[in-house]
Amino acid sequence: MCSLRIPAPIRIGLISDEPIRLAGLASIFDQPAREGHSQFVPVIGTLEELLRVSDLQYLVVDMGCSTNGLDTLETIRRARPGIRQIVIGSYGNEDLIEESIIAGARAYLDLSADPKVVRMAIEEVTGGSIWAPRRVLSRLIDRLIRIPDSSVAPTNPRLTDREREVLDLILMARSNREIARQLGIEERTVKAHVGRLMRKTGSDNRIGLSMRALNAARSSALTTADRRQGERRQGERRQDSGDPESGTHE
Repeated sequence: MCSLRIPAPIRIGLISDEPIRLAGLASIFDQPAREGHSQFVPVIGTLEELLRVSDLQYLVVDMGCSTNGLDTLETIRRARPGIRQIVIGSYGNEDLIEESIIAGARAYLDLSADPKVVRMAIEEVTGGSIWAPRRVLSRLIDRLIRIPDSSVAPTNPRLTDREREVLDLILMARSNREIARQLGIEERTVKAHVGRLMRKTGSDNRIGLSMRALNAARSSALTTADRRQGERRQGERRQDSGDPESGTHE
């Protein structure tokens, strides 16, 4: 008899200065896990206490009306850079969303997000994706590719056709689920492709992968333009000197 493999539970840390909101966040985890997904187990405590939990990999950070929310995210990133943060903050402030992602957030939701949406965001993050407005991600990528990155390899890694398709959709800020649906493949197959893309490019996350891909594309375009300009100048010199290879003499 075949036994159905149940994914191991995932512990999620919860941080909020407001007891009522903290209780509301904890209630999200009362729902049973969807088929094929891990059960989420809430871990409640102060920031200092949660950062000492060595096996904790995810944190839901309720920024609320706090003015030092970004400082909290930076503190988490410095102390535990491997922790993936799901941030709940004010609505409509794209600069704040962008800065939160730079500070380590893998998801950003507004304060009015209902429990179902919060849970969906957590599932996306635990699945290796990013949950944020696509326009903000586009702005962020535009901002980051203007920063020189000496770690980007000068040569492009060899990608399969399928990996290129997946990469194109990642650059459009598609989630693993959306990529799987669009390409007609399983989500776990998408995750495998994303993992290989990260290994081939030396990236730690999807934003880093996007940055490297865009930098490589820009570098390739500049190289091609320089080569064509050089060929054109060489042709002009041949014409001026009457070089037989130029085909201009009789």
